[in-house]
Amino acid sequence: MRISASADRKETGQSMIKFGAILNLRMTPPYEERMMNQHSDKLDFSGRVAIVTGAGGGLGRQHALALAARGAKVVVNDFGKPASEGALTAAEAVVAEIHAAGGSAIANNGSVTDADAMAAMVQEAMTAWGRIDILVNNAGILRDKSFTKMEMDDFRLVMEVHVMGAVVCTKAVWDIMRAQNYGRIVMTTSSSGLYGNFGQSNYGAAKMALVGLMQTLSIEGAKFDIRVNCLAPTAATQMTQGILPPEVLKAFQPEFVTPAMLVLAADDAPNRTILCAGAGTFAAANITMTNGVWIGTDTDTPEHLHAQLAEVTDRKAETVPKSGAAQGMNEGLKAANAHSEN
Repeated sequence: MRISASADRKETGQSMIKFGAILNLRMTPPYEERMMNQHSDKLDFSGRVAIVTGAGGGLGRQHALALAARGAKVVVNDFGKPASEGALTAAEAVVAEIHAAGGSAIANNGSVTDADAMAAMVQEAMTAWGRIDILVNNAGILRDKSFTKMEMDDFRLVMEVHVMGAVVCTKAVWDIMRAQNYGRIVMTTSSSGLYGNFGQSNYGAAKMALVGLMQTLSIEGAKFDIRVNCLAPTAATQMTQGILPPEVLKAFQPEFVTPAMLVLAADDAPNRTILCAGAGTFAAANITMTNGVWIGTDTDTPEHLHAQLAEVTDRKAETVPKSGAAQGMNEGLKAANAHSEN
């Protein structure tokens, strides 16, 4: 979830204001100091090549800076042109920051929805550095409105940028990662997709679609050591300036999300994991399945299901299936057991 300022979501904003008052944000000692005091072994990305999309600002910029600071060579992608003649694009400005800090990076101003532009970006990275180890699919846009007010063009645009943008970029690096038997791909999902959020039907649908993409690619890529995961960030963006109080914005700085990205992009990264991150708090989300109940296939099955719905949805013995096949296996076994007992 990117904390945004939709007029249809005043209740969310009010809740965040209350949160800021409760938290009071006395975040001392500084985050970086606390982390270094707890762990002396830094995650090292030396020799790795990373692509970060949507990296001209916000979360993407922090991701790119962090990877470069830890030794990675970074392609900083962000769609756009310079604001004026002779000015830097957003991506070029981040590259300048990385160079000034002694890092290595190149800028790309192409759209993630343009397959030819993304193929050219990948080829430029391969020519410069000979490999691509990490892809962080971060590019995205918002077009927030309640569903009744939503224009279909806005729905399609959000789906195109978030979903197809991630597909295009992932496809561009997939065979390279297969050939080198190594890859780390981070999809940016959202609590709006995982759990829903008023006024974000397009964004939520796109972000949940990325979870489905991750689930399958993590299976397909496993034998090539391509690990695919999702990051669900909560971060203040430029859109919240002047809307939410400073203490709330301070709690949800983009850099507080980036540690989760680094873990998901590391050599020993998990596979098929959804990490939630915001305000220094980290959690995991899972797609689960309840144990279920065999009810039968008779004409009165709808009535029996209605009567036993609480038992069907009981989460006490729920599992996280390893693949979609688990659902059919569970259903088939329960049906077979039921018939064998009759």
